[in-house]
Amino acid sequence: MMWWYVGSGWGGWLAMGLMMVVTWGLLIFGGVAVWRAVSRTDRGPRPADTPTPERLLDERFARGEIDVDEYTHRRELLRSRR
Repeated sequence: MMWWYVGSGWGGWLAMGLMMVVTWGLLIFGGVAVWRAVSRTDRGPRPADTPTPERLLDERFARGEIDVDEYTHRRELLRSRR
């Protein structure tokens, strides 16, 4: 009459312990994956923000770092390399 006390034995306890470890592992892995995806800063520049050589040359000319002759010479060199 006391068979209710026997339960599933040590195999059931082992299976429950392993499932607990697997469950916690999956929860921690999922949390870390979500955190890394949200806080990622190395997404790189957008294509519109990527400076082209001509844009850099225009900016240098606008700041007065180079004169008109050097600007036109370098611009022609850049365009001839295409």
